[in-house]
Amino acid sequence: MEGLRTVKSVLISVFDKSGLDKVVKVLDELGISIYSTGGTFSYITKLGIKVKTIEEITAYPSILGGRVKTLHPLVFGGILGRRDLESDQKEMQKYNIPEIDMVIVDLYPFEKTLTSTQDESEIIEKIDIGGISLIRAAAKNFKDVFIVPSSDHYEDALEILIENNGTTTLADRKEFATNAFNVSSHYDTAIFKYFNHEVGITTFRQSIHQSKMLRYGENPHQMGYFFGKLGENFEQLNGKEISYNNLNDLDAGVALIKEFSEPTIAILKHNNACGLASHSDLLLAWRHALAGDPVSAFGGVIVTNSVVNIKTAEEINKLFFEIILAPGYEQAALDILKSKKKRIILLERTKPSAAPEFQFKSSLNGVLMQQTDTKTEIIKDLDFVTDRKGNAEEISDLLFANKIVKHSKSNAIVLVKNKQLLASGVGQTSRVDALKQAIEKAKSNDFSLNGSVMASDAFFPFADSVEIAYKSGINTVIQPGGSIRDKDSVDYCNANGIAMAFTGFRHFKH
Repeated sequence: MEGLRTVKSVLISVFDKSGLDKVVKVLDELGISIYSTGGTFSYITKLGIKVKTIEEITAYPSILGGRVKTLHPLVFGGILGRRDLESDQKEMQKYNIPEIDMVIVDLYPFEKTLTSTQDESEIIEKIDIGGISLIRAAAKNFKDVFIVPSSDHYEDALEILIENNGTTTLADRKEFATNAFNVSSHYDTAIFKYFNHEVGITTFRQSIHQSKMLRYGENPHQMGYFFGKLGENFEQLNGKEISYNNLNDLDAGVALIKEFSEPTIAILKHNNACGLASHSDLLLAWRHALAGDPVSAFGGVIVTNSVVNIKTAEEINKLFFEIILAPGYEQAALDILKSKKKRIILLERTKPSAAPEFQFKSSLNGVLMQQTDTKTEIIKDLDFVTDRKGNAEEISDLLFANKIVKHSKSNAIVLVKNKQLLASGVGQTSRVDALKQAIEKAKSNDFSLNGSVMASDAFFPFADSVEIAYKSGINTVIQPGGSIRDKDSVDYCNANGIAMAFTGFRHFKH
């Protein structure tokens, strides 16, 4: 094995002592000399294991309230000194610098501190200086030094030491050095983002440690991963492993359902709502949602903001679907839904949190980043530019439809009546085609469009859309406005008694 090194000495400096007892017992049994700092020294001493303080190397005490403990040439010289470089070895002998063959660090919990306090002084004190420096130094000199950068790596490190009687290979050390730079870069990113929240330097920097390998990506021949704490969003109560496409639909569904306060059910396929309805009776909300497009609902994802009762579960169970996500289930309802072993049943852990401030995706040889579209129109945003103004019921449906079209793939048209999605046309290259698609779909499901409302995610470049809508029975429209030919659409609406409101906000989604 290449580059064998026997660990004879180790420096330990950890904040969290969890699992450290097992580590130091193995090190002691292997006859490895242990050096340690402050609280870690006290902890190891109480275990009855021989340990030396770092001051025995530096002859210098911990100062400035513990801010400076290991930052000393005798410490970093012992870590960074190259064993196969004669000039380094001569200097180490000249200055009486002992070799340190292994470093174990667990950093101050900066990210955890951010979640527990807003006290800046407390947060700043949890920025680790000595620990991060030890990690980088040991990782840099991986040809000679074995670095264990966090408690997450204890088990793997012990396995190597035990199996090889205290010896490591070059491959071992390089792998752990890679882990070390992963830890240090993530830590620095968290600190930078804390400071930059106020300063606002324009840069793209993200770091997420937690990862989950998925069965595959969008297609079976593609690899797929999820980075993040998936378990914070929901608990899986039943079914097969969640896929990449499932997670995409869940993300779209959660974002959509957050828009509604009344009991609401949405059915999604390929990130678009193919059925959605609100009703005080959840069973009726389900029936109305399913009626919107019962064909597309097959194999879909169901999301609701209400506890699923037994009557609703009995009806939902008649449909083949991939996933259901709800804030709760009556036990009898859950038992019914669990009748299909592969069906994914998710329990929302917490109310959906605020949308992330920014969204990003890869593009060409870089990354596109934008603020998340958090704008949801309310009554005061509606500017009726026509002679006829919408009545209270129409305005309610306009706002309802606008919430749906905001979360539909562009070009998008949504048709609504009585808080029920009648049909939508999504992902079309022409707005007229999106409208025709929606009208055809509504008619195929035996819906009358008389008295319905239409929402568009962007302005109408010509009057043809409002003309087609009117001839199909639609008499109320919501759109952003902003076309140089808005007047053509307004004139047509006035000539035919259509109420049309401008919002001033476009909602493209690609």
